[in-house]
Formats: sequence, C-alpha cells, structure tokens
Amino acid sequence: MAARKTSKKPNVSKEELMDHYYQMLLIRRFEEKAGQLYGMGLIGGFCHLYIGQEAVVVGLEAATKEGDKRVTSYRDHGHMLACGMDPKGVMAELTGREGGYSKGKGGSMHMFSKEKHFYGGHGIVGAQVPIGAGLAFADKYLGNDNVSFAYYGDGAANQGQIYETYNMASLWKLPVIFVIENNQYAMGTSLQRASSSPELYTRGEGFGIPGEAVDGMDVLAVKEAGEKAVAHCRAGKGPYILEMNTYRYRGHSMSDPAKYRSRDEVTKMREERDCIEQVRDMLLTGKHATEEDLKAIDKDIKAIVNESAEFSKESPEPALSELWTDIYA
Repeated sequence: MAARKTSKKPNVSKEELMDHYYQMLLIRRFEEKAGQLYGMGLIGGFCHLYIGQEAVVVGLEAATKEGDKRVTSYRDHGHMLACGMDPKGVMAELTGREGGYSKGKGGSMHMFSKEKHFYGGHGIVGAQVPIGAGLAFADKYLGNDNVSFAYYGDGAANQGQIYETYNMASLWKLPVIFVIENNQYAMGTSLQRASSSPELYTRGEGFGIPGEAVDGMDVLAVKEAGEKAVAHCRAGKGPYILEMNTYRYRGHSMSDPAKYRSRDEVTKMREERDCIEQVRDMLLTGKHATEEDLKAIDKDIKAIVNESAEFSKESPEPALSELWTDIYA
C-alpha cells in the first residue's frame, strides 16, 4: 500500500506560488459570492460549494497540458474556474441566464465547455466516472498522449459503476486518472460510517490499478502527485487513482445545515490546515510578497467576481424557444 503523501515543500518559484494563491483565492471568492446570490434567491435549484477543497483542482490543473480533459460531479464550479472558464459565463449559468455556458439551461450541476475540455458537472452520483474513461478511450483511439481526469467524492466511491469502469480502464490501459475528492462526508455520513475500507486509493488493487493518498489541503503535494500520475498515463501504463484527503467547510449543499459535525471540527481545519493560508504563509515568510501585495490580489479578484455577478444579473433569461434547441428529438 502506498503511504499517505505530503509535500516536502520542494523548491518552487515565486511565480508558481503566486499563481496557486491567485487560482485558489479566485475559486473561494467566487464560491462565497455564489452563496450570497443563492441566499438572495438569484440562484435556484441545487448549489454545492467548493470552499475548502481548492487545492485539489488547482494543484492537478497545474500538472495538465492543452488537450487534457476533465469531468466531475455536481460540486464543480472550482473545476470550471481552474481550467480557465470565464467567471462571467459560470456565474450567468448559475443564475440561469442566456450568457451562461449552457445558455442558462444547465445550472450549477450541468454546464460544460468544449473549448476548455470540461465535460460537466453531473448530478447523478458517480455517473461521470464511466464518461471520464470514455474520454480517455477516445484519446487512446486517436493515438495522442492526452489524459482525462475523472473526479468524484468519497460517497460516490461506493457506487457499482466505479468498479465496472476500473475493470475496463485497466483492461484497455486507458489514460484516465481517477481523482477521489475525499472531503470526509458523503452528504451527511462520515467516511468511517460508510466505507468498509477507509483507504479509498486501495480500491483499485483488485484491478491492478496503482494509487496513493495525498494531502489534499497542500497544493504542492497535490501537484507533485498529479505530475506522477500524469506521467504514468502518458507513458501508456494505464489508469491511476489519487485519493485527495480534503475538507469542505460548508454543508453538502446550500440547504444542508451540516449538524452531523461540530463547529469546533470545522474551525480547527480552517485555522490549522487551510490550503490558501498555507500558500499565503509561504509567500510572506519567503519574502515573495508583502501583505499589501496580497491585499491587492484579493481586491482584484473581488472585482472580477463582482463583475461576474453583475453580468449574471444583467444577462437576460433564455427565450421560451430555447426549450426546443440542443435536444435530440
């Protein structure tokens, strides 16, 4: 079994640290604003925030190249922003407006971007994992060295289609990285109560798929593990499993009061393990940035997020005729 992996804080450039800090802070501020708009009634339906888990997708995206693909579950806004989708288009989709990535018809859980190789947002638990293997199959068939990332949570890790996908991915040596975002709670049930084998990265052993557990609150550890997994896939060695041990600060969705865990538990994680604060400390102690520099970055990001919120409010709702477009029959 692979050991739980934490970064040894490798030599990393100021530019790389600043980029990680910017990307993670953008996701957090965006999600905070999305939470506000939901509270104001401007976002309907379900809305699952990514606050606390930012290091996972930012670290993994840092290990990708153009042409790599990603597919995820309904907790997906962070993945959209990290792969370069425009915050305006994402927020407009959340509010069901014409200017959204899916013309206002996908909402929080079902938008996509062909240009950024982002294939959703999926509302059915675990349904995106076979799709991730299908994307990898297409690349193998085409003979390129692209890699697909299939993200899912610790709750989805118990779904049957995951194991069918493991089997096919291993048989056909598909270039897919199975990313388990283990935020410790599947909706309201802790991992200890829901899983007979709490080390989820070992679930591929019966299919010959290697895996490892990673500190998902450490963006440098995530990137390091991502680069190893990507190299494995690009070399034609088949799939790889990364279990990212992370934590969400908010409830499962906006309607979840999260009474299944204590406030002290959440506060302790925020104060001791926060992924953004870790990078902030590295920037300040390494004298890569001053407090003023970081305040300026936060101000710039808040302006971008506020602009996306205004865009989403001003964008019109889709016309009724849109009911008849983008359908099969």
